[in-house]
Amino acid sequence: LYNAAGASRPFWSSERGSMASSAKRRAVGVGENPEQSDDSSDEGLEQSGDEESENSGEEINEEVVVDFEAHTISDNDFNGIKKLLQQLFLKAHVNTSELTDVIVQQNHIGSVIRQADVPDDSDDEDPDEVFGFVSIVNLTERKEVECVEQIKELVLGQCEKLCSAAVLEQFEKVLHDASQAVGLLLSERFVNVPPQIALPLYRQLLDEMAEAQKTNKPSGKCHYCLLISKTCQEAKKTIPARGPPKEELLFVNAEEEFFYEQAVVKFNYSVQEEADSCLAGRWSFDDVPMKPFRTVSLIPMDRMPVIMDKLKEYLTI
Repeated sequence: LYNAAGASRPFWSSERGSMASSAKRRAVGVGENPEQSDDSSDEGLEQSGDEESENSGEEINEEVVVDFEAHTISDNDFNGIKKLLQQLFLKAHVNTSELTDVIVQQNHIGSVIRQADVPDDSDDEDPDEVFGFVSIVNLTERKEVECVEQIKELVLGQCEKLCSAAVLEQFEKVLHDASQAVGLLLSERFVNVPPQIALPLYRQLLDEMAEAQKTNKPSGKCHYCLLISKTCQEAKKTIPARGPPKEELLFVNAEEEFFYEQAVVKFNYSVQEEADSCLAGRWSFDDVPMKPFRTVSLIPMDRMPVIMDKLKEYLTI
């Protein structure tokens, strides 16, 4: 779902967190007009594919190095973060404006990804454009906030429809237990921004959480993290040349599979009816039709070191 070919090793500078990586030019193209994908960056992937077929005579696979920087979240990032949240929640009854407000207000935790060194005379690039972000919102601390309750209702409602009574009971127990804080882990970015960018972002986030815990700031201490991942599976249609469809779950953000593996409880729900037609019938991975899902994982925070070791092993190049 993205191509990390040619990505250089991410690094942090002595500043807030200057991080460099490289991506295909298409990764930047998705961000040039974010209004075209309020509901999902995956739509940008499909649109990009359409453009490629329409312009087959042009050279479109030229690799261009793009440097990214991680910055502290600020008020200027509101619109960019909200659009990325809309990609995740689609038409679910979640107040993404309010959730974005919470993320911006607690800017002692989390980072946004921007392109580095945008030329002053550039007509195409916005120096403040958000290519991705990472943050965590403590659902237990903010239980009276409307969007927090909506997220809990979304998870428990889908779980009740699709899961066994035992799985539902486990989710309910954790989400309603005030003595064990649950943090909603949010890591969203444009399609084709390389996954290597996630490693330093998560390292920074964990450092910020530790510091917040020392100073009694919001979202510092969490016993669990709740992760809602964008995933997909092959459409349930047999292709003669390939045989029956695979049941393999594919993660749009590849690194989130490591979180999924460490989850104590998890489930998937389809968003095919909420996504645009390009996400439903025509979305493809390696020319195979795919169906979009959301995968919910509940991970104990004490398993984070194992996850970070996996991220380091697979994302460091």
